[in-house]
Amino acid sequence: MLFEPLLDAVPPIQNGLRGRPRSRPERLHADKAYDIPRCRRACHHRGIKVRIARRGRESSERLGRYRWVVERT
Repeated sequence: MLFEPLLDAVPPIQNGLRGRPRSRPERLHADKAYDIPRCRRACHHRGIKVRIARRGRESSERLGRYRWVVERT
């Protein structure tokens, strides 16, 4: 699976404040395809909080509120 290399390839994030840019994102939003323990563990080991849609739950509940405008089209 290419999930772990993708997490490692994320460039440093400049948050607009002084100091060193963060090397990892603070949170990750993902769809139901990534609702497997391996993806959740990979994020947890890197200190990334996950917000992954659960399988078997309607997409309009809870996570649908946080979708990007591009994904709604």
